[in-house]
Amino acid sequence: MSVDAVVFDIGNVLIEWNPEGFYDAEIGAERRAALFAAVELHAMNERVDMGEAFHGQVMALAEAHPDWAAEIALWHDRWIEMASPEIPRSGRLLRALKARGVPVFALSNFGVETFEIARVHYPVFAEFDALFVSGHLRMAKPDAPIYERLERETGVAPERLLFTDDRADNIAAARARGWQTHHFTGPDGLAERLVAEGLLNEAEAA
Repeated sequence: MSVDAVVFDIGNVLIEWNPEGFYDAEIGAERRAALFAAVELHAMNERVDMGEAFHGQVMALAEAHPDWAAEIALWHDRWIEMASPEIPRSGRLLRALKARGVPVFALSNFGVETFEIARVHYPVFAEFDALFVSGHLRMAKPDAPIYERLERETGVAPERLLFTDDRADNIAAARARGWQTHHFTGPDGLAERLVAEGLLNEAEAA
């Protein structure tokens, strides 16, 4: 089945997302491990991804864990350092698809405020033909409604979508809807897939 449009996840596909690495560098791996064991930082981030206020959620968590308040505040004050750097070849692939006239969509779990922070830092975010961001929609992967929303609003048949994401559960949810999928483990593999699908040639995918 041919591909009519390519759908990109953002975190760990177009930009790196590595809070643990950031905290390892700031406070050391041992203290970071203790922090993440004591404080549900990822659960807080999931609430932000569902549209809750970024500053409010981080500060509420800091108030609930005063012994870790300074470290928790870093999640807000230096968030962009956790969502860095850009993965340059992925951005080149996205732009090459656009140059070929292939529609490109974003399907990403991302907070409202954090998405705006990232949009300022990464011009590639402006390249998408349509954005499906969990914080704005108040629905997230891997739940079916966000995939259905993309199908409905783009008008592209599920079997003609090629979706790349770094998380196996998100890929499985897309595949269950009939989407074509590529489990992202690096831009080289995605480039190979796009060439194999006839969406780009070797030079365009370089």
